[in-house]
Amino acid sequence: MFDELSRKLDGALKRLRGQGKISEENVAETLREVRRVLLDADVNYKVAKEFIDAVLKKALGHEVLQSITPGQQIVKIIYDELVLLLGSTAVEMTYAPMPPTVVLVAGLQGSGKTTFSAKLGVFLRGQGRHPLLVAADVHRPAAVDQLEALGASAGIPVYREEGLDAAGIAGRGVDYAKKNARDVVIIDTAGRLHVDEEMMQEVVAIKAAVQPQEILFVVDAMTGQDAVNTATVFNEQLAFTGAVLTKMDGDARGGAAISLRAAVGKPIKFIGVGEKTDALERFHPERLASRILGLGDVVSLVEKVQKNLDVEGAARFETKIRKSEFTLEDFLEQLQEVRNMGPLEQLVGMLPGMNRAPQQVTVDERALGRIEAIIQSMTREERRRPTILNGSRRKRIALGSGTSVQDVNRLLKQFEQMQRMVKTLGKGGRAARMMKGMKFPAGF
Repeated sequence: MFDELSRKLDGALKRLRGQGKISEENVAETLREVRRVLLDADVNYKVAKEFIDAVLKKALGHEVLQSITPGQQIVKIIYDELVLLLGSTAVEMTYAPMPPTVVLVAGLQGSGKTTFSAKLGVFLRGQGRHPLLVAADVHRPAAVDQLEALGASAGIPVYREEGLDAAGIAGRGVDYAKKNARDVVIIDTAGRLHVDEEMMQEVVAIKAAVQPQEILFVVDAMTGQDAVNTATVFNEQLAFTGAVLTKMDGDARGGAAISLRAAVGKPIKFIGVGEKTDALERFHPERLASRILGLGDVVSLVEKVQKNLDVEGAARFETKIRKSEFTLEDFLEQLQEVRNMGPLEQLVGMLPGMNRAPQQVTVDERALGRIEAIIQSMTREERRRPTILNGSRRKRIALGSGTSVQDVNRLLKQFEQMQRMVKTLGKGGRAARMMKGMKFPAGF
C-alpha cells in the first residue's frame, strides 16, 4: 500500500532526519521535493499546494528551528498535517433509529462496487448485524450473478427481481428486509465507464425511493486525479455521505486517498485491501498517514492478529512448547493461521521502517505454499515423527507435493533447527512468558 510514495517521501525527508541544525533554506528545499513527490503520486495540485504551505508555516516557527531535534519535529508536523488532510479521525457509519438501515452503493463501472457490497455485508455481520444485499444493477446481468455468487460464498442473502426498474427493485428489497428481520440493506447500483446523465438519474431515483442513511461512493484507488473529478460530480448529484477506496492492495500511487477528503469534503469510511470478502477495513487517517511516512501501522497489525487468534489453539500450542512437543502438524497449523491474516507482504508493510528496506526484499508466498504442500503430503505419523522419513518416504512426499527431494530435505533441516530452539525456549518457563497474550507465528 503506497510503497512507492512512501519510499519517495522518505528519500525527500532523509536530509532533515537526524540533523542537529537546519535552516529555512533547506526546509524550503525539502518541502519543494515533498510537493514534487505528492504531484507525482497524482495528488490534486491545489491540495498539494495548501498542504505544503501549511507545513512550511509551522516548520519555520522559532521553536522548531531552535529545537534539539528539528528534523524529527518537521516529520511530526508533516504527519499531523497529513492526518488532518485525510480527515483527522475515523468516521462511523450512520444507522437508522428504526431498522433497516439502508446503504446505497454508487460509483463508476469497474470501481469494485459489487465486490465492496459483499465485503460490507461480511464486515457488518462481524459486528452483529444481519445484512441483505440487493442487486439493483438492471443493465448488467453479470453484476447480479456476481453479487449472488459473492453472497452465497459469504452466507449473506441476496434479493433480486426481474421486470422492475432499479428504483423498484431497491424499494422491494427494503420491504423484503423488513419482513425478514434484516437490519441493514446494501443496494448495489449500476455504473458506467464514465459519468453520464442516465446513470445519475437512475441512482438519484433510487435515493428518492429508499431514503438511505448512507450513500457510499466507491472509487478505484489507482485512478488518481480522475477519482477527485468523478467524486465531485457524484457529490453534486447525490450528496454522498462517505467514500470507499478499493484496490488499496494494488500499485496505488496514493493521490486519490490524499486528495479525496480535502477536495470533496466527505470522509473516507472504508478501504478495500484484498480480493477476499473479509478484506475490508475501516479507514483510519492516522494509521494511513503513519504508513505513508514509513512509521508502520502496528495497531492494524495487532487487530489482524487478534481477529484471527484462536485462543484455545494458542493455549494448546503453549503447552506443547512447555513440553517440547512441537511437531510438523503444529508448524503447519501456525503457518496457515499467519497466511489467513492476509498477504504477507501486506503484513510486513505494517512494520515500521519497511519503506527503507531494499525494494528487492519481498515475501515469497510461493515458497510458503510449497512448505504447506510438503507437510500436507506427509502422513499423520510422519508429521509427528519426522525422524522416520527415510529416502523412499522423502521421494514419495516430493512427488506428492510437486517439489524436489532437496526441498523436502531443506524443510526438515530447518524444522530440526526450530525444534532445538523450541526446546531451549521451553526450559524454565521462558516459552510461557513469551507466549502469554500472543500467537507465535511459526517460521518467522
